[in-house]
Amino acid sequence: MKSRDLVDLILLAALWGGSFLFMRISVPEFGAIPMMMVRTALAGLMLLPLLILKNHHQIMISNIVPISIAGVVGSAIPFSLIAYSTLYVTAGFASVLNAATPMFAAAVAFFWLGQRMSKIATSGLLIGIFGVLVLVWDKIGFSGGNVALAILAGIGGTLCYGLAANYTKQKLSKVTPLAITTGSLLAAAIFLLPLAIYLWPEKIPSNRAWLNVFLLAVACTALAQILFFRLIARTGATNATTVTFLIPVFGLLWGKLFLNEALELGIIIAGGIILVGTGMTTGMIKIPKKTR
Repeated sequence: MKSRDLVDLILLAALWGGSFLFMRISVPEFGAIPMMMVRTALAGLMLLPLLILKNHHQIMISNIVPISIAGVVGSAIPFSLIAYSTLYVTAGFASVLNAATPMFAAAVAFFWLGQRMSKIATSGLLIGIFGVLVLVWDKIGFSGGNVALAILAGIGGTLCYGLAANYTKQKLSKVTPLAITTGSLLAAAIFLLPLAIYLWPEKIPSNRAWLNVFLLAVACTALAQILFFRLIARTGATNATTVTFLIPVFGLLWGKLFLNEALELGIIIAGGIILVGTGMTTGMIKIPKKTR
């Protein structure tokens, strides 16, 4: 990987890690669904001129049904679930849990599409699940049922990412990433709009909250997607997805620096276990075969 690609990778991890910070700060004022509707609408509208400039809008229109399904399953629902979870768990905790996304994607591919998993991948899946259990075990009993529900929402969001990744691979493999991203974000915004109107907060969110959702949409969604697709084009999908290993680092770092969240040893250990399991499941971590 060239130095400019490494810079893009680190910047992408910083942006996606920062998304949990912005949600943690502003979801209490907006509510999960209204904030995610604004996020997806702004990000989709930001990417729309680029889509038209590159003449990919016809591709988006001709594949609007599967793109819309991907938008609902891969953006609208998981964004809202994870945003809700940040009401009760720290930004760092949410980012570590989100690191299990590739692991869930592999599990969905196995159970839904019947894709075989090697012994190493299966072991990695079990290790990753153990890491998730370590992460959430001591949180279930806190604050009544709120924290437990928030954790289930976070896991549900991560599972949705896994479903969407496999659906996109199966139905949209020949569609340009820009068309998929722009269309899915706009579809997610339209899907969330009725509920967002119904749940819109009575008290107008502060300027700080609006700034956070703007940065979340522009930097952590639109710009981040462009960086991600540029990395895929330059380095390949496998190298690009290594960003998964860096996101929790920045999620924990931003939470500590800006929200004074504690860097709990248990979260760091659980995060390490999840990342090892994810690496083995996705093939990023390989165990050398014994030679006789």
